Amino acid sequence: MEIEGDVGRASAIGYGDLPKHEVVLISAGASHSVALLSGNLVCSWGRGEDGQLGHGNAEDLYLPALLNALDGKEIVSVVCGADHTAAYSEKKLQVYSWGWGDFGRLGHGNSSDVFTPQPIKALEGIKIKQLACGDSHCLAVTVFGEVQRITYILFYFFKLGRNQSGQLGSGNTEDSLLPQKITTFEGIPIKMVAAGAEHTAAISENGELYGWGWGRYGNLGLGDRNDRLIPEKVMANDGKAMVLVACGWRHTITVSSSGKLYTYGWSKYGQLGHGNFEDHLIPHRLEALRDVFISQISGGWRHSMALTFDGKLYGWGWNKFGQLGLGDNADHNSPLQVRFPNEEKVVQISSGWRHTVALTERKNVFSWGRGTTGQLGHGDSIDRNTPKLIEALSADGSSCRNLNSSRVESASGKAWVSPSERYAIVPGETVSGVPNPATGNSSDANVPETSCTK
Repeated sequence: MEIEGDVGRASAIGYGDLPKHEVVLISAGASHSVALLSGNLVCSWGRGEDGQLGHGNAEDLYLPALLNALDGKEIVSVVCGADHTAAYSEKKLQVYSWGWGDFGRLGHGNSSDVFTPQPIKALEGIKIKQLACGDSHCLAVTVFGEVQRITYILFYFFKLGRNQSGQLGSGNTEDSLLPQKITTFEGIPIKMVAAGAEHTAAISENGELYGWGWGRYGNLGLGDRNDRLIPEKVMANDGKAMVLVACGWRHTITVSSSGKLYTYGWSKYGQLGHGNFEDHLIPHRLEALRDVFISQISGGWRHSMALTFDGKLYGWGWNKFGQLGLGDNADHNSPLQVRFPNEEKVVQISSGWRHTVALTERKNVFSWGRGTTGQLGHGDSIDRNTPKLIEALSADGSSCRNLNSSRVESASGKAWVSPSERYAIVPGETVSGVPNPATGNSSDANVPETSCTK
């Protein structure tokens, strides 16, 4: 359902004519987006039903609004999960989280939704190298000591109160409401982690690739369709050292030290990029990009994005809402280049479930794809299939000078959100009490299979 009018628009209170700022980091969730600005400011926009925007209410925002609850916290990193968000303050050595808290994914020891950023007390005083959030779990790579010995901690695990796929990596299927250390990696320095819907991937400092959790489509890269309760090393990667990893909903993307891109897992919509729709159970090199050096990757719900060293962006996979940015709404099973005005070079990319956000070398922010809850940040609810400048955040716009504050006026109404917008689909699983998108009120005919979980 499209939302019209000024529903959930933030009022410009308290910030008005800000000094010039620039965006330094972007992240996209299921239906919301966040940005870190110079000066350690954070802003958010899009769907707010579960508190994932952090503004103290459940309203959607169609334009970026400053998150003043984090003022003075000196945030250096912020990342979106599906319907929750996490941020880190290096000065205060504190992780904050907010949004949908069902079964403890926020790490606060309970299952409550949180509508403003709250500190995760169990991680207080720990130096964090990286945060990663998936559909319903979060991870943090921590740094201890001057020798940079790296381990990582995983807080919360699975949706619906279950850990049946083992994505926590704890060796069992018990849920966790608080951060817990993954003992498998004792003595193994971890470089990077990535979180999918119910699977997790990691790369060690020496380039070893690991996978665990839900593996039905081969998205763990271990050569079969079995789940894993603890991290297991991926052996079939041509002996290449990996340096980057990203997870989509049911697929995984990784990049070797030589800049070559590999994908594996689910490919019903062409999200693996190999020119077909076949699943791959082990990492498979993407030949279409063999002649370029990949510097950054991002996995969406069913689409993938890759950024080259020279600033060119490629997209492939599901494209119903134009989230590939190619000017059409057709799925593509091979990478195609996304074109930007004036051939701007891209320096950062983030894929949400149905939308994508990019930061360019000129400090401009673009977005495209699904816009129904304002996640594109253009002040409306229109879907777009080509990159459009977010004027409020961009150097060629107002350079963040006129951002609204996080104090929001009461909305005049609330649009109904279909199950296909709110719930992720797990093929082959049935969850009672969740409407069937094939027969219920859903407007999303492309949701696979017939059963849903949140």
